[in-house]
Amino acid sequence: MIRFYLTLILFLISLLSFLRAPEYHLWLLAVVVTEFPLIFFVIALILTSTGFWVHKYQLAGTVLGVITMLIFLSPIVRAYLVAGNVKVDMKEAFTGLKISGSHIALQDGHRPFGFWNLFNRTDTVLFRTLTYVAYKDTSMTLDFFPAQDRGNDIKSPAPCLVVIHGGSWAGGDSKQLPELNSYLAFKGYNVAAINYRMAPKYQTPAPVEDIKNAIAYLKKHAGELQIDTNNFVLLGRSAGSQIALLAAYTMHEPALKGVIDFYGPTDMVWGYSIPSNPWIMDSRKVMEDYVGGTYKKVPQKYFNSSPVEFVSRQSVPTLIIHGDNDVLVSPEHSRRLTVKLQHNGIKYYYLKLPWATHGFDYNLNGPGGQLSTFAVETFLNTVCPRTR
Repeated sequence: MIRFYLTLILFLISLLSFLRAPEYHLWLLAVVVTEFPLIFFVIALILTSTGFWVHKYQLAGTVLGVITMLIFLSPIVRAYLVAGNVKVDMKEAFTGLKISGSHIALQDGHRPFGFWNLFNRTDTVLFRTLTYVAYKDTSMTLDFFPAQDRGNDIKSPAPCLVVIHGGSWAGGDSKQLPELNSYLAFKGYNVAAINYRMAPKYQTPAPVEDIKNAIAYLKKHAGELQIDTNNFVLLGRSAGSQIALLAAYTMHEPALKGVIDFYGPTDMVWGYSIPSNPWIMDSRKVMEDYVGGTYKKVPQKYFNSSPVEFVSRQSVPTLIIHGDNDVLVSPEHSRRLTVKLQHNGIKYYYLKLPWATHGFDYNLNGPGGQLSTFAVETFLNTVCPRTR
């Protein structure tokens, strides 16, 4: 009997692979379930196998256990399905050329997703913390991960990725999810993960100004840091994506070659009108603290902080990555952005992850983590290839 009830609990947990989490703690559990699926598969396997020695409720528990195991494995199966065309589709999206899958494979041999990569570990790169701007009341720092592989010419400058962390515009810091920073540094890119002024003390557009100052600092110290001053890309997560996209579409920086959006809010007006589940986050309060009031009081500021409103025919190429089960930032934000990019003829790629929720890239080697990392690396190699 106990075995059956434990299996039932696991079955209900497994449903987070398909259904959106209805509550904050279940959202956190959903990240673990979908990006560490083998852990839960093994637990379900062990529990199901005890049915061979326990007779009461044996059949029901075993059947339920098998179903549960299959559901836990579903993110892996779906990752393979998504990976099937992502490599070719991305190349075609940003080059405009029709490329055969076999030709791409011969180019680099790098697969978007692999089962054995679930067991990989990511080496770390030592970073330096640098102060990039000093205001009257505060100073801002960045963590700089130097490029580790730049071909035969060790001294040649490398492109620089500027990373803007998430945290509802009021939390988080440059130390958030550092594994991707190290991974890309090993691939030959400089990475600067920045801190920025946060709500409620500081409001939009302060973080965009911080990005401008960070790029100015990196350009000024390019010789010391071995940065290619003609090749910058912005990457943001969640609230950081809103900042990255707004900066990319408004500051008209010639050296900026692209922007990467991880599950970011792109239409602040629409987002305020359709708030998130209050059991997960009070999204209106979060937006009010960042923008500086309710939409009724400051409607123009919501418009001015909406990246979709500033997409033009001069906008930079854009990579969008979003999970369909995101309960903090609706995938509708990403859909709206793609419509504006299409309308303006901007090169973009939208990587949709059917099983993934907000923060899925916590595990760089999970199903969503592998696919998003591949997409980021492919995007960088396309818009600002490393010096060979």
